[in-house]
Amino acid sequence: MEGKSPINKFGRGHRDKVQQFMAITGASEKAAVQALKASDWHLEGAFDVFYSQPQSKIHTDSRQLEELYNKYKDPYLDMIMADGIARLCNDLQVDPQDIVMLVASWHMKAATMCEFSKQEFVGGLQSIGIDSLEKFQERIPFMRSELKDEQKFREIYTFSFGWAKEKGQKSLALDTAIGMWQLLFAEKHWPLVDHWCQFLQARHNKAISRDTWSQLLEFTRTVDSGLANYDAEGAWPYLIDEFVDYLNENGVGVDGFSRTIGA
Repeated sequence: MEGKSPINKFGRGHRDKVQQFMAITGASEKAAVQALKASDWHLEGAFDVFYSQPQSKIHTDSRQLEELYNKYKDPYLDMIMADGIARLCNDLQVDPQDIVMLVASWHMKAATMCEFSKQEFVGGLQSIGIDSLEKFQERIPFMRSELKDEQKFREIYTFSFGWAKEKGQKSLALDTAIGMWQLLFAEKHWPLVDHWCQFLQARHNKAISRDTWSQLLEFTRTVDSGLANYDAEGAWPYLIDEFVDYLNENGVGVDGFSRTIGA
């Protein structure tokens, strides 16, 4: 190549994407070009390609990661607890309730809400090339974009159940489940989410099982908002069947989806 950069052969738009990709990921020019080519020059897709490769871990500094962990860890426990997470969010200029913190927790494979072990925090951030607060901030748009990926959203949704439930409990407290559904379906824009939450508070008022949690995602994906393709003979949990009855009783369904319950 005789000192010439290989990106010179690309057009201006592609060159800009290579430079942007390198700035955000710390990747070499060669790795940036490979990831962008593999994703047909879509920047978000290229991040996916890059961060799914084990070599992305090379671009993190373990000493800096250790310092980052120590900055937020609890003074008495070798963990980052709720106070430390609140300080981290403040430094990132992110609301602790922001769904991006759920995505970060998914990357960390965190066992429990509001706490990170050292292994979870360091390993999770390393896996997506983060070793500083600045890089964490730079990765936030990438983590948000992951929610638009159907497979990743399913994985994050499934992860959320175990992450949000109380330690030692098999089911998820109703208030917690409702909060998580409102957070997750704000991203997926399921039109019936508020009706579902109202129904649970009015008729169910009990903890949510893992089966109901999983099946609801299938329901949102396969049954249209007007319920026209709902199969009453399908193998839905009884709670979902009751929900459909509740919608029909309240004039929400095929004939009157737009009407509000209680109106």
